[in-house]
Amino acid sequence: MIERTDDVFAVLETPLSPDAIAEAVDDPGAGGVVIFSGIVRNQTDGRPVKFLEYEAHAPMAEAKMREIGGAIRARWAGVRRVAILHRVGRLEIGEASVLIAVSAAHRGDAFEACRYAIDTLKRTVPVWKKEHFEDGEVWVGLQGG
Repeated sequence: MIERTDDVFAVLETPLSPDAIAEAVDDPGAGGVVIFSGIVRNQTDGRPVKFLEYEAHAPMAEAKMREIGGAIRARWAGVRRVAILHRVGRLEIGEASVLIAVSAAHRGDAFEACRYAIDTLKRTVPVWKKEHFEDGEVWVGLQGG
């Protein structure tokens, strides 16, 4: 798998910024940039959510994110830059839990690679989510956002 040193893969405790991640994948050879933002919603299966907590094994999570980036580069030759960020800690309704950005020479590669990244992240990256409700809380398990 191919990895570029200017790609960004991080687990963070601070709020995520779509503008900052767009800047991280800026490249003069890119004709398209796609950003996916996973947002904390106010309900799960009709049950009101108060807030979420995310935990991760950061070194392992970042290594898995790098693997996703490498797989993207191996599959989509037009990809210029990749950034994957996941937030940990307490997140309120409306806050971003995950941001993924891909720049590519053509929009098709950017869209496909971004979709691949979030789908693969949710299956493979060691991030755990706890949902807090008015009447209790529940760990959701291995997941990415």
